[in-house]
Amino acid sequence: MKAATMARPGIWNRSHYLDKMTLRELVVAYFQYPAIIAYLALTLICGVVFYYNPAPLLPSLAAAAIAVAAYPLAWYALHRWVLHGRWMFKHKSLASVWKRIHYDHHQDPNHLEVLFGALYTTLPTIIVILAPIGWLIGGIGGMAMAIGAGLLTTCFYEFCHCVQHLKYKPKNKWLARMKARHMAHHFHDEQGNYGITNFFWDRLLGTFYERQDRKEKSETVFNLGYTPEVAKRYPWVADLSGGVATGHPVERMKS
Repeated sequence: MKAATMARPGIWNRSHYLDKMTLRELVVAYFQYPAIIAYLALTLICGVVFYYNPAPLLPSLAAAAIAVAAYPLAWYALHRWVLHGRWMFKHKSLASVWKRIHYDHHQDPNHLEVLFGALYTTLPTIIVILAPIGWLIGGIGGMAMAIGAGLLTTCFYEFCHCVQHLKYKPKNKWLARMKARHMAHHFHDEQGNYGITNFFWDRLLGTFYERQDRKEKSETVFNLGYTPEVAKRYPWVADLSGGVATGHPVERMKS
């Protein structure tokens, strides 16, 4: 499968796989990844905007709190109905986007470069959702606070997502359960456990499950429904990927 290409500084001139990395190596790579650098830089800019256009304390705190609270729902909705929807690959103009932002991740869950969200999709989403909310609560200052909180929450989610794929077993029971649920999403049944750190919306909307709850493994857990048969009708993702990979990702990497 073709790896995602982008201009990468330093250590990002080569591929990274979380099943072969230590936590320290992950931290070093994480803070040098272009998208993470962009999020942190934009958070700083939001801080400057807030400094020169401050909102009152309570509206500022409300804007930040709403941004953080809204993130799990926004992620759930996007993850379930967009990333796992079977409509993007049917449109030639969207096929490359879907391949980059989620198909490649399920095809090779430990490949760090495609685990990170694509900046050209994450940033517009954060701004479109949070800018109006922040503006309504506290004007320019509230908007800067909401977007900044959203950017930092994105950084937190990205790091937690990386750690979930890192080859280690958390000693903390909460972290261990969180990792187990996400691994079930990737290796047992992709139609559930859409959260990353928060599974509230999964529970509320009926998509939460523990591994033992679903006896049968999903046949589309790695291809998200983009099978060789489907590729014959909608070939664009297959054309970009050099075909349609089948079987367990770990076994494919060994061959």
